[in-house]
Amino acid sequence: MSRIFVTGGSGRLGRSVVAGLADAGHKVISVDRDAIPAEQLPAGAEQHTADLLAPGEAERLIRETAPDAVIHLAAIAVPFSAPEDVIFSTNTRLAYAVVSAATDAGVPKIVTASSPTALGYGSPAGWLPPSFPLDEQTPPKPWNAYALSKLIAEQTVQMFAAAQGDRIRYAAFRPCYVLSPEEWEGALTQQGHTIRERLDDPALSAPALFNYVDARDVADFLDVLLEKLDSIPNGQVFFVGAKDALATAPLSELFPRFLPGSGPLTEHLTGTSPAFSIDKARELLGWEPKRSWRTELTPPYEGADTAASEQAALNEQAALNGAAPNGAALNGATLNQAALNDENPAGLVPAGATKETP
Repeated sequence: MSRIFVTGGSGRLGRSVVAGLADAGHKVISVDRDAIPAEQLPAGAEQHTADLLAPGEAERLIRETAPDAVIHLAAIAVPFSAPEDVIFSTNTRLAYAVVSAATDAGVPKIVTASSPTALGYGSPAGWLPPSFPLDEQTPPKPWNAYALSKLIAEQTVQMFAAAQGDRIRYAAFRPCYVLSPEEWEGALTQQGHTIRERLDDPALSAPALFNYVDARDVADFLDVLLEKLDSIPNGQVFFVGAKDALATAPLSELFPRFLPGSGPLTEHLTGTSPAFSIDKARELLGWEPKRSWRTELTPPYEGADTAASEQAALNEQAALNGAAPNGAALNGATLNQAALNDENPAGLVPAGATKETP
């Protein structure tokens, strides 16, 4: 059992991370400007309310609680939800304050949340990557303050890793569009739509490139990451997503409609293959997401699921040919900035700034 310090623990992602790590047997210290009701706090967790941007506050709390690991989720989590300079300043200062305080206190494992938006999709000037599926080698091209602040959060832990060597272990992760447990039963997602509406109308999921991840799978990923952090190269970045796309049709059919010029790059994304690869997390950590919209949605989706049908047919043909199922190793309206938001690591924000709705 470890003592894990989680910033932004009252947010949509944070609540599932706190609950998942507590369920895994860890002692969790949740820190946020907003407290959740005591009856909702999982057994094995404690919470502190604090503004981590206040001078010395991060250092004080980390030293008082003496954690074995720090997971930094706190941020203004929605692009364009506050002035660009406020988002940039808040998110970058938070990342530096928490990582620096944890490093100075000698916390041996430090992890920060980043975002897939660092890649730059949704740019008004147009965007195409070198290839699909997108992975950690895809060049980042942030075009707004939120995406840039997340890329800087990654570079912050890598800077400290370069200075500390292997004395302290660091990592960053890019969670895809986070879905919390209640959303499978009809609660609104952060964009104000239900999951069913996002499945019925692909234009709603297109701005996030049809990516998603169950918040509980993120908690599982972080548990595995902390366990394996000593055995992997320092300062790594990981995509964390579902093993399929949030779509009922193959992305090879959808992308040409919503991302001009992407047809030749995405024609191999057959069946349920997503646009984002999680192969790095699989190979370095042995992590695998457990949840999919096809298994979690309550009641089950009743519309046509052509992606699953096509993938089943491909798998059957592959089995007849003695080959691996097609796409088994693949992971992975015009895009617009107003809808761009594919992660939800909510948490601490300065007074007066916009915070995500829990």
